[in-house]
Amino acid sequence: MPFIRYLFLFFTAFVFAQTQIDVIAIDSTALKADQIIAIDNFETIYYTINTILYKKPKDKPSVNYSNVQLGEPTTANAFNPLKINLFYQNFNTAIILDNRLAEIFKIDFNTIQPYKNVSHISTGYDNTLWIFNQDLQQLELYDYKNNTIRATTVPIQSHVIDLKSDYNYCWMLTEKYLYQYTYFGSLISKIENKGYTALAIHHSNIILKTKTFLVYKSKKSEKILLLKTPQLLINQFLLTNETLYIYDLEKLHKYQLKIK
Repeated sequence: MPFIRYLFLFFTAFVFAQTQIDVIAIDSTALKADQIIAIDNFETIYYTINTILYKKPKDKPSVNYSNVQLGEPTTANAFNPLKINLFYQNFNTAIILDNRLAEIFKIDFNTIQPYKNVSHISTGYDNTLWIFNQDLQQLELYDYKNNTIRATTVPIQSHVIDLKSDYNYCWMLTEKYLYQYTYFGSLISKIENKGYTALAIHHSNIILKTKTFLVYKSKKSEKILLLKTPQLLINQFLLTNETLYIYDLEKLHKYQLKIK
């Protein structure tokens, strides 16, 4: 009996270890922001307050951008720091900024033919944006310099919650599924949405949020692992390499993922 009990305890510990990832607290920084947009490898922080986008390099003064006519951006993406994009959904308009936050391109989807009713955008490769066309219910890889569509996906019949991308892939979280597409618009994976409300990606590794916790999916595995985070408000979260950032509306917390 003692042997069986120890065997059971060992097996339980082994399974538990295989289904979660510990995080190690590194530090936290006081910060007031509406949205944390991105944090790069050099710890430059991009964030918004009201209508203003800030770029704050570590130990250096910040620079900012604001568009009074368009107001507060719905979303912003700084995956490519040379072509940062801001999306103003109320005006169906996107702005492209350079690394000094100078405006280099404006895309008014209301004036494009054929008209595009866009709900989400994210960074693509070259001079492209991934856009979700609400009227057609499909993703489109839009070349904003040439006003052409380079790729489209099969239409989906589910509300889009979040959209993230890098140069090679695009992830679209809907109420039913998390879809992953190539830059040709081909579907390569489809995961059931089990209460996920947002996602963050880095090098094709994914973190997903539910109402109460975060989970992690490596690009090398189909397993979805629980992140053992402290009990705190997860207003926003970002992933940079194996560093997890959590923003609780008052502080930006930095953690190291203990991935085995």
